[in-house]
Amino acid sequence: MVEVYKTNIRTQAQAQEISHCLGKLFDSYRINFDLEDCDRIMRIRSSYGAIDNERICRIVLALGFEARVLSDDIAVPYAVEP
Repeated sequence: MVEVYKTNIRTQAQAQEISHCLGKLFDSYRINFDLEDCDRIMRIRSSYGAIDNERICRIVLALGFEARVLSDDIAVPYAVEP
């Protein structure tokens, strides 16, 4: 399972801090960041089932940052009949 989060993490040092803290609590999660993306993406992969999104977001908040799960819904424009 993979979850993608929008964050306000700006630097590689901040990303390493978050990754280190989460890694200590969730040793089966693999965490990476795409800080070049406009949403400053944090991706978490788990090979052992569901990811605890609520807990992840609370921990990131406690560390002074924000994270929220990005929906995987794709907006599809619909055609308007004339």
